Amino acid sequence: MTWEQYRQDLEANLEALHDRLHRGAYRARPSRRVFIPKSDGRQRPLGIAALEDKLVQRAVVEVLNAIYEVDFLGFSYGFRRGRSQHNALDALAVGIHRRKVNWVLDADIRGFFDAIDHGWIRKFVEHRIADRRILRLIQKWLSAGVLENGAKTVETVGSPQGATISPLLANVYLHYVFDLWVEKWRRCHARGDVIVVRYADDIILGFQYESDAYGFRTALGRRMAKFGLELHPDKTRLVRFGRFASRDALAAGEGKAGTFEFLGFTHICAKSRKGRFMLMRRTIKARMRATLRALREQLMRRRHWSIPEQGAWLRRVLQGYLNYHAVPTNGRRLCALRTQVARAWLHALRRRSQRHRMTWERGNALVLRWLPPVRILHPWPEERFDASTRGRSPVR
Repeated sequence: MTWEQYRQDLEANLEALHDRLHRGAYRARPSRRVFIPKSDGRQRPLGIAALEDKLVQRAVVEVLNAIYEVDFLGFSYGFRRGRSQHNALDALAVGIHRRKVNWVLDADIRGFFDAIDHGWIRKFVEHRIADRRILRLIQKWLSAGVLENGAKTVETVGSPQGATISPLLANVYLHYVFDLWVEKWRRCHARGDVIVVRYADDIILGFQYESDAYGFRTALGRRMAKFGLELHPDKTRLVRFGRFASRDALAAGEGKAGTFEFLGFTHICAKSRKGRFMLMRRTIKARMRATLRALREQLMRRRHWSIPEQGAWLRRVLQGYLNYHAVPTNGRRLCALRTQVARAWLHALRRRSQRHRMTWERGNALVLRWLPPVRILHPWPEERFDASTRGRSPVR
């Protein structure tokens, strides 16, 4: 059923749904499995829930968010009200600048949403929620299964990505599996400073001492295995990073400090004009290339549109990209992206006819008219972090 069909008799449909919920007659339907391409060429499975399942899940999430927001720790940023990717990026940058960080662990959980154990998530929710009706609803959604090519499958692990309830369940799962545990490990086992930033299943940790970093990585692998999770052996990396990383890398014969990726940005050890350590963040090259390929394909499909229609569409797309990526130290890469977008648009316009009149002069005029200029839209991390936290620790 579509939203339009449901809206035709909205009040009656909502009353019937409300009645079924209170009588216990509500039944969750299987999610429809679809796949979307990932930046590395693989396919990401998504689960599209039925319309009424989305409505009920949204209502339950509103109630549970108010409860769990009190419990969640400060270094958890994913899918929480009032917190965004840039808040996590700010906290990470401030932690690297203000704490003694010499090593960074980029921890990647292999197929996290597909590996959530239903038994453990039920125990975790029951630990905080006593209402049996809410627990039964969550159980119904977990055991509803997925539909793929007309065949229904029911698993004992996994929560479909795309379901409204999945981000909250993921946060609850990692709150007990990782957050509380790492907080205790930091207090009881670490010899030096340790910073933690988690956005959903993307986890970055910074360590002062190499022994702490390697010891934590081993302990984290054991901790994840206990709850049915696994660190990706290729994507989980420990690198030298921080104000002394370049010096230490040269002394160890490694050439230069390492880099890591987090929330769409490559983080690089650099120096300011005054020779001081500076964290440089630039858009990940592979993702930028993927964005350009997708834009070129869409421009060729839309080349029959009028120029004002193409320009308005391209301006919206590019401005949306800049709204996220226009952070300090990333201006040069964004200027290169804008240049490539302009060339792709000019190429598409020239393909509209074998006798085109699209000269470089006319193309440049269109670019100036329609494409937004590159401006840094985000403040420096320290400014926004201090304003939002009022001096509280980024690794609370």
